[in-house]
Amino acid sequence: MGLVQAVVGAVGGVLGDQWKDFYTVPQGLPSTAALFGAVPQGTNAGRGSNTSGSSNIITNGSKIVVPEGYGLLLMQDGAITAFVAEPGGYEWRSDDLNSKSIFAGDGIVSTFITQSWERFKFGGQPGSQQAAFFVSLKELPDNRFGTQSEIYWDDGFLNTQVGAVTRGSYTLKIVDPILFVKNFVPASYLQPGKVFDFTDLDNAAAGQLFNEVVGSLAPAFSLYTNDPSKGNRITKLQQDSLGFAQSLSAAVEQGYQWKSDRGLAIVKTAIVSIEYDANTRELLKTVQRADALSGARGNSNLQASVAQGIQSAGETGGAAGLMGVGMASGMMGIGNMQQPVAPAAPAADDPVAKLKKAKEMLDLGLITQSDYDALKAKALGL
Repeated sequence: MGLVQAVVGAVGGVLGDQWKDFYTVPQGLPSTAALFGAVPQGTNAGRGSNTSGSSNIITNGSKIVVPEGYGLLLMQDGAITAFVAEPGGYEWRSDDLNSKSIFAGDGIVSTFITQSWERFKFGGQPGSQQAAFFVSLKELPDNRFGTQSEIYWDDGFLNTQVGAVTRGSYTLKIVDPILFVKNFVPASYLQPGKVFDFTDLDNAAAGQLFNEVVGSLAPAFSLYTNDPSKGNRITKLQQDSLGFAQSLSAAVEQGYQWKSDRGLAIVKTAIVSIEYDANTRELLKTVQRADALSGARGNSNLQASVAQGIQSAGETGGAAGLMGVGMASGMMGIGNMQQPVAPAAPAADDPVAKLKKAKEMLDLGLITQSDYDALKAKALGL
């Protein structure tokens, strides 16, 4: 019975595989799909009879259409045999006996007799495996990252260690499809009907990437904030998606060799939130106040404050208030602003100074001679 089934399977498979196939992208793919098998289009608008071919054989003369933004990876018996990065229609040609077809001009003897005999030896099925896969060459969005607790890094601008809880997303790109398939994609995804998706929660390989990104966040923040070309300011992180992506990509490459070992690279990032710890928040407030009081703006603010202080002192505290304002403004010394220095007041019990002041007032006509004589007597204790 087994021999009969093998003969029927061999002959039927050979006949079914004579038809040329038309391979396309499967329907219903998510935008985050990275790798998936090309599927034969057996029918179109109810027309077509090519529905009984072997799932692991591509007939010579079959056409494969590569859409924009995708590459075509061809495999024979588990090995990568070719890669195409340009969109367009391509014809499959193989020297493998199982791919031969009378419709491709491969003859009758080798196509039917030899191929049927070879398949009979494998129980009626082809003893070969051929496959075509599409690889996305676009930016793949919606790859998330986030930390459950604070991560810490040394900040060159604040000159101390800072900490934060952060979350966001990044776009990923396959920059070397052959390296990606050889070194990273599990064999279970190199099967018909399988889709490798980085955002698939059941994809253990993609989950590993998430963990590696989280582990690279602290080094990435450190690289960004300690780069002189970035101004060493963590406040720029959320506005600089490309700049932080470069730091994150560099940190991932340094720690896990994404690009050199797996053919992957981070292109853009979007930081949704950064929640700094209490100490970092206080430091940032101090920096904001210092920024507000620096340069020309700081001088203007200080002058306005001094003027207001003088007015308030005149209304409430008199000379004592003015002296307090002068001392405060002299102590602040912000920017290049020159603070006015009040002249030292003469000692209250100095009779010479009192007489000198009284004489000046007499000369100016502010007091009379009798007033001056009275002041003089009082100063000298007469």
